[in-house]
Amino acid sequence: MGVFSSRGEKILMADADGATKFPDVEKLEKGLRDLQPWPDQMAIACGSRAHLQTESIAQRSYFRTLLMYGFHFLVWFLCVKGIRDTQCGFKLLTREAASRTFSSLHIERWAFDVELLYIAQFFKIPIAEIAVNWTEIEGSKLVPFWSWLQMGKDLLFIRLRYLTGAWRLDQIRKMN
Repeated sequence: MGVFSSRGEKILMADADGATKFPDVEKLEKGLRDLQPWPDQMAIACGSRAHLQTESIAQRSYFRTLLMYGFHFLVWFLCVKGIRDTQCGFKLLTREAASRTFSSLHIERWAFDVELLYIAQFFKIPIAEIAVNWTEIEGSKLVPFWSWLQMGKDLLFIRLRYLTGAWRLDQIRKMN
């Protein structure tokens, strides 16, 4: 609802916990500019924590690291190619890209970012992955094993439902 209620030319998504600081929006804006010219005024800049991966592995348990790699493999294998960190909540979209992608979403849980990027890749919307500063915030709502199972199920649903035609993406969709 927030995306559809927004009024700017660009729409910023940010996690409520403030793990990524707002000054990094300038990096995302530059990422969008670097993608120009935008086809149909559509482009997305995704904040990324991929540059922090080596450091984070040293701080995580072996089990959490295994779950992380497993999830990244499933994302790549089933849904989204070329984006190393689909789950960073810091994303900047042009209004047109937001309208095209968010109006087609079905997933409402943690894996909605993956479906958003799956849709963007289907529509050939240019995507930049931009390194951002990120801090782990205590009190995460993710329970490693159960959240991984739920997100894995969602990834499978994304792939199978689009593949079988249960969910469809219209090549030309009117914008509001």
